[in-house]
Amino acid sequence: MNDELKYLLSRAAQGKYSRRAFMGKAAAFGMTAAMANTLLATAVRAEGPVKGGTLLMGLGGGESTNSLDPALAASQVPFHVLRTSGEPLVDVTADGQLDMRLAESVESSADAKTWMFKIRQGAEFHNGKTVTPDDVLATLLRHSDEKAQSGALGIMQGIESMKVDGDMVVVTLSTANADLPYLMADYHLMIQPEGGVANPADGIGAGAYKIIVNEPGVRHTFEKHANYWDSSRGHYYGVEFLVINDATARMAAIQSGQVHIANRVEPKVAGLLARAPGLTVKNVSGRGHYVFIMHANTAPFDNKDLRLALKYAIDRQEMVDKILQGYGSIGNDIPINAAYPLFDESLPQRAFDLEKAAEHYKASGHDGSPIILRVSDVAFPGAIDAAALFQQSAAKAGIPLEIKREPGDGYWSEVWNKQPFCASYWGGRPVQDQMYSTAYQSTADWNDTRFFNPKFDETLLAARGELDQTKRKAMYAEMAAILHDEGGLICPMFNDFIEAVGDKVQGWETDGVQEVMNGLAPHKTWLA
Repeated sequence: MNDELKYLLSRAAQGKYSRRAFMGKAAAFGMTAAMANTLLATAVRAEGPVKGGTLLMGLGGGESTNSLDPALAASQVPFHVLRTSGEPLVDVTADGQLDMRLAESVESSADAKTWMFKIRQGAEFHNGKTVTPDDVLATLLRHSDEKAQSGALGIMQGIESMKVDGDMVVVTLSTANADLPYLMADYHLMIQPEGGVANPADGIGAGAYKIIVNEPGVRHTFEKHANYWDSSRGHYYGVEFLVINDATARMAAIQSGQVHIANRVEPKVAGLLARAPGLTVKNVSGRGHYVFIMHANTAPFDNKDLRLALKYAIDRQEMVDKILQGYGSIGNDIPINAAYPLFDESLPQRAFDLEKAAEHYKASGHDGSPIILRVSDVAFPGAIDAAALFQQSAAKAGIPLEIKREPGDGYWSEVWNKQPFCASYWGGRPVQDQMYSTAYQSTADWNDTRFFNPKFDETLLAARGELDQTKRKAMYAEMAAILHDEGGLICPMFNDFIEAVGDKVQGWETDGVQEVMNGLAPHKTWLA
């Protein structure tokens, strides 16, 4: 590399020369884009984090009804608020490893039924109180209580007992579960003072930033927690989220420089946006999926033939092509794909089959009245268009699908998990047990398809205690087949997470666990 390019590389790493200009200069010197990207990423890391500034993020997925109670978080903005202000026991890295957070170590008994979390010394809540094992225990107990209506309830129900033993929190399971530490990484399980029992929505966490302004559906601002225990994170003096649910307005905000990061870039504009000066479009595949969900215990969806008719009547490939435009892959009516360990690749792909759709619809005995599908553009990027494609293909099989467009504000509190047929999304979970326990176990608070199948529950429980990976994979295959044939989930596609990121943002990492670096952009990035 010649001296001029070395100089420009250093300037680009410091944010004093645009990434786009550096890439152009590197190309002029005969360097491939991949090589230039690698050099720049390495140089940025070598320069190290720059402390200071305020990170501005434009986020879709926020409502006026949002609460700071971690148990109730159900959409993107509450997720980001929790990830920015809260701290879990453990986290999961992009490559699927455990990252110790408020637990500094985790040990288990030989049979994987008893787990011991050693609580980190010296970590502090935003109110100045030291984090204790008692706070951790109280938090876990609250999320185990059905009255809390926690999104983590499903994963807590395999716990037989919990107690504090010195600096340890000891969790005893009714059956073995080698995945338990991964379950503790659920973003609802942010540790709160005294478990948040008295006031779960007080917004006091132990994360890198504390909440200063909370205006649900409008904005959330944070300032650096001065006594945050992890000096390798939290480089900004402040963070601000602007809730911008309209996709066009959100993209305008990132293009104008009003915000540094925008989530939920629609695939149809990603290519065009990538050519805009001063920003980069990031995308990463993972476990996220866009879905249509039916309550399998509510008429007319309590009829298996009707559910199958709708599953056969959706053209998955058309949706991947037209809605995702290459930023994703086809789904198969289960929430699991090849990104998960022990994925069953032998499950036959359900094909788009109008003849079978018509046969099952006729067998269902449905009276021909409109089947109402509720949808909003906050359900997922392109949800309105996806519903229209579904309506058109279903009509070819004689299925009278009617689209009811719902307002974005209140969709996650009044439509999702309440109305019997609607559009939705899932970000996925690190392991299969967590995904199934959160949304498909009969007793899960977020069982949004009202899927009640004793054989599925029995197999899920048995799989947790099976330490032989070959046998465990076979159990997951059995569960997938049950859900595929019996469930109320229509999963046409797995989506990439797509974000627009201003060139001033440095330290970006590829992480497909959840969107925007698994919600850790405020912790790990910095401004040039």
